[in-house]
Amino acid sequence: MIMKLFDTTAPLNVLDQIGVAADGPIKGYVHSVESFGAVDGPGIRFTAFLQGCRMRCQYCHNPDTWNIGVGEEMTAAQLLDDAERYKAFWGATGGITCSGGESLVQLDFLVDLFTQAKARGISTCLDTSGQPFTRDEPWFSQFKALMAVTDISLVDIKHINSTEHKKLTGFGNENILDMIEWMSANGCDMWIRHVLVPERTDDDRYLAELGDYIKTLDHVQKVEILPYHTLGVKKYHELGITYPLEGIEPPTADRVKNAEALLHTADYTGYKTWRPAQNQK
Repeated sequence: MIMKLFDTTAPLNVLDQIGVAADGPIKGYVHSVESFGAVDGPGIRFTAFLQGCRMRCQYCHNPDTWNIGVGEEMTAAQLLDDAERYKAFWGATGGITCSGGESLVQLDFLVDLFTQAKARGISTCLDTSGQPFTRDEPWFSQFKALMAVTDISLVDIKHINSTEHKKLTGFGNENILDMIEWMSANGCDMWIRHVLVPERTDDDRYLAELGDYIKTLDHVQKVEILPYHTLGVKKYHELGITYPLEGIEPPTADRVKNAEALLHTADYTGYKTWRPAQNQK
């Protein structure tokens, strides 16, 4: 089987193909793992950071995850065997999370991983910005297969305005919002996240618009403001990449509170009682 990496910036019939043995299991490219993730979804979670992302968010703190087709090759079984060593710490809500990079770049691997995870009784969480999403086939069918074995998703809305989104990330947001609306209409539980960046995303007009948009969605269990930080600047310097937000400081506590009010974060409390599905959907 071939793991296909779909590039929505190119014609949709043009695929990046990273080969694996035709008679062997799908392999994913893993940047790193975190055994006790406390901020990567409900409960304590084993988080796999997958390699590859096509967006170039100005505030990205992991530019070392951008390249596609590099990293440690792992099968779903290998990754899950590693994760299960920590199962005793997960409790009723924990499990595994796939983050990135952008997890959906490795869609075939994700489907295989989450299918096997659910068969083992492991809760699954997808951390995504949604950039690869398309309703074109065969990608859309694979995405729906993924959602059938995903307990909850962490969805990062970079900017509600598509023009500003493109300035910030290199891509518009129409397909991303389309993904979120499909998830809302199809019973997919999610947390919505928004990174608050002075001079980029901290604008009351757009924050209010984003807050109004989230109100139209179903199955939103939590809304989070993530304050911008500068912890990734050192990586840019080490990689010889110009850091786009040089000189911009993290938002003040008052601006974070303002954003939380405009996004009505206190209204979304489902996460307090949320529990994963016990069996494969």
